[in-house]
Amino acid sequence: MSRSPRLLLAACCIAGPLAAQVPATPAAAAAPITAIRVGRLIDPESGTAASNQVLLVQNGLFTAIGANVTIPAGARVIDLSRMTALPGLVDSHNHLALTYKEDPERNEYYITYIHESSELRAIEAASNGMQMLAGGFTVVRDLGNNANYADIALRQAIDQGWLPGPTVIPSGLIIGGLGGQFSPTPQMEIDHKITYPEYLEADTRDEIIKGVRRNALFGARVIKICVDCKRWGYTTDEIKLFIDEAAKAGLKVAGHVQTAAGAQRAIDAGIWSIEHAVALNDTLHKQMAAKGIWRAGTETPVTLVGHTTAAAYERTVAGLKNAFANHVPLTFSTDADYYVPGKTRGEVAIEFLTTWKAAGIPANEILRAMTINGYKVATIENERGPIRVGMPADFIAVPGNPLDSIDALRDVQFVMKDGTVFKKDGVILVGEFLHGGPQNRGRGGRDAATPAAAPAGRGGRGGGVQ
Repeated sequence: MSRSPRLLLAACCIAGPLAAQVPATPAAAAAPITAIRVGRLIDPESGTAASNQVLLVQNGLFTAIGANVTIPAGARVIDLSRMTALPGLVDSHNHLALTYKEDPERNEYYITYIHESSELRAIEAASNGMQMLAGGFTVVRDLGNNANYADIALRQAIDQGWLPGPTVIPSGLIIGGLGGQFSPTPQMEIDHKITYPEYLEADTRDEIIKGVRRNALFGARVIKICVDCKRWGYTTDEIKLFIDEAAKAGLKVAGHVQTAAGAQRAIDAGIWSIEHAVALNDTLHKQMAAKGIWRAGTETPVTLVGHTTAAAYERTVAGLKNAFANHVPLTFSTDADYYVPGKTRGEVAIEFLTTWKAAGIPANEILRAMTINGYKVATIENERGPIRVGMPADFIAVPGNPLDSIDALRDVQFVMKDGTVFKKDGVILVGEFLHGGPQNRGRGGRDAATPAAAPAGRGGRGGGVQ
């Protein structure tokens, strides 16, 4: 449509003076600063503690740490001067979207899978994640059995600010041979494809490649495989194929292992971590130590009645003791995927301290496994975890000193995640985490879920709620 030159000239004459009158946009206000006074600050890497420290937090990051840090005027001050602060804990093997129970499943997760939808299990994962965070676990390596990618959805929801929770390192679907860990009938397997989505079946080279790529595409941060869930299992070369394909997406491979032969094949292939320690022995531990393969042993304590036996517990303690003596890289891992009446998911996880103490492992080494080693096996040690300037402000505080008694970790009174207080004085505070729309979209979107490619080499209490 043509316009009159006279009208255009008039519009220009009016627009010029009006534009000139628009005030300049003021500079964005500086983000608020939080200053935390702590009585003791633990460095799990060195096993030492510094007294009377000040932590400054701004924009979700640590900006200053030390005894002589000046607290800026107007800063929000949190007094933890009677508490011990330390980095958040890591559970290196959990299943947040799985909660099997005595009633009605008789602690059989196959029944849980049939009874509970992916949608319900995603909501369970959100609740279990908050329970883990309340217990001091700021990072959870979530290794499958999470319905239809509920683990990845949970990570995205937390990253986008929809709800509070730990940093989730999701595997997506566990990749295994035909049937996964199930033993379905012909009708259930062939006619109803019952194995999916609890497992992603891969029996050929092409299926292995497609399985890894599918999980990576959907946002997995680690690839989990069933090394020997069936008698045939994966060969050393097939495990190497998993490792090579995962490396293209910058991911490591965690292997569920049930037999000594399967563990040997995984070790020979150079797997990143072995999940579960039931089949490991002195010979295998020595090889793992030599290759730097992580041990996520999921050492169930006898105090969780009904989930192990006295004889099995004795073997578990002896195995952990042997692994420590052989200098195997150890992580704190629970496989906590069940309901224990009267306990939160975080309280179930922290109960695994019982096994580590029974194995005679010193408190500083247990703490290292629960923090520094946890960040390393999750491959996030340079992104999150340690209390350092420039890192995300995640930390917890307890009344006692875990270097003196590791059981101090059973009484987490304070939790900060990404610079926001989640728990204070033993009370959970969720208000500041809730939003009417997604926050931090760049952190939780589909594209952001895929890490940069890397070389193929190795590398508490729930409290009240407000």
